[in-house]
Amino acid sequence: MSDILMPKATAVWLVDNTSLSFEQIADFCGLHPLEVRGIADGEVARDIRGADPIGNGQLTREELDRAQANPDYRMKAQVSRHAELLKPQKKAPRYTPVSRRQDRPDAIAWFLRHHPEVTDAQISKILGTTKATIEQVRARTHWNAANIKPVDPVTLGLVGQLELDALVKKAAEKKAKDDLKKGIVPEDPTLRPASEEGQFEPEVEEEDFRAKRGEIKAEDVFGQSTGYVDEEDED
Repeated sequence: MSDILMPKATAVWLVDNTSLSFEQIADFCGLHPLEVRGIADGEVARDIRGADPIGNGQLTREELDRAQANPDYRMKAQVSRHAELLKPQKKAPRYTPVSRRQDRPDAIAWFLRHHPEVTDAQISKILGTTKATIEQVRARTHWNAANIKPVDPVTLGLVGQLELDALVKKAAEKKAKDDLKKGIVPEDPTLRPASEEGQFEPEVEEEDFRAKRGEIKAEDVFGQSTGYVDEEDED
């Protein structure tokens, strides 16, 4: 028997529009007879609209008439004309144009340097490369190792920015969870050890300190007395 589309919806239609037994409907739809009985009683699939198996090409009128005439007969489903369209399509491997394939080692090197949390499997999938190539770039045993330099894969046109951001975010979240399981607490970059306190405090020159206090005189600036006398003081 072929797997039918929308088995419960088909069972609803057969219950409402035929005289088939619960066992016949259950066998044809791949359900348990008690489920079919529940549909007939209105306890199961209450909000599901019936689907005509004859109209969608899963059952012939002759097959239905034969089953209604003989309670022991088990109907055989036909291959639906929509079945091929509804089958899940296997995602094809990522294709990289020949003109850009030499750029993949540079993109691999970029991942290894800037995002070590991204796994080799993830790099392999997003760049369309192999784990062996990734390991060669990491170990610098690649045939072109001397010319490999880290370059952003978005700049190279190998991936989109949104796709890259999603991958990096996913890898970072997974690493954080794994570290948490291992009891590794991420360091707070805003905190510093007590031994380093004051290490980066800028040194204040004595002259600057005096300037802040207003203790620098004109003689200190010009190297001699200006000889200027305020007229009010002279009076």
